[in-house]
Amino acid sequence: MKNILVPIDFSKKSEFASKMAARIAKKSNSIVYLLHIIELPTGVVDMGPASSFSIPESMLYLRKIRERILEFKNSFFSKNTQVHYAIKLQTPYEGILKYADKINADLIVMGYKGQSEFEEIIIGSNTEKVVRTAKVPVIVVKKDSEKFRMKNLIFASSFKNEDKKEVFRKFLEFANHFDSKIHLLKVNTPSKFESTQEATEKIETFIEGFDLPKYSINIYNDALIEKGILNFANNIDADLIALSTSGRTGLSHLFSASVTKSLSKKALRPILTIKV
Repeated sequence: MKNILVPIDFSKKSEFASKMAARIAKKSNSIVYLLHIIELPTGVVDMGPASSFSIPESMLYLRKIRERILEFKNSFFSKNTQVHYAIKLQTPYEGILKYADKINADLIVMGYKGQSEFEEIIIGSNTEKVVRTAKVPVIVVKKDSEKFRMKNLIFASSFKNEDKKEVFRKFLEFANHFDSKIHLLKVNTPSKFESTQEATEKIETFIEGFDLPKYSINIYNDALIEKGILNFANNIDADLIALSTSGRTGLSHLFSASVTKSLSKKALRPILTIKV
């Protein structure tokens, strides 16, 4: 893991993502790239003579943005961490993916669900799109991580097919940077129930051939898969939850009102998503 991309809009959620990235970079000796995207208003194609943009005003604005990025960098990253930054004029979703390709990012760290219209420029639906389509793993951060550790990591899966094994391999590449215990989790629901023995055997077969550090096998019963994941994470005080995404669904089902209503904010762990 050499390059970590952190899209920022200077919101609190961006701060949370930056703190997370700083901790990961320190452990993995990675380079961090901060990306701020200026979204052009709808209908704007260029900034030529006929546009309403003033070049001096635009230059002043860009200078102010650069100053804010440098303040952000100095506030959340140590002097020992190599941090680069870029400012792009693009739609957020496309800009994030293109810049990730440009720097050969190994990981993207993003905040989730802004509380204002401004924050939604980067945080929110754009996070969903990046999670569904990014070629590299994405960590989604929803709350502050002042006491963030990598002690207990959950890998939640159906443990069904070969595609999931590739996801698991990428997860282990990430987890191997930390001295963590991995909790392999299979959630049973009333509609998709397996006996503990069947589920355990499936997981044991799945992990054959992998060199695993400390780990546990867990079969957890709940009404819904997403509730089971979050409840189990809360029970063991997990530091991060790893999931696969097919590109067809994002994270919204994990953070829907029906799921979070009965859970404390402590259950909203960082989520590592890896595309199948």
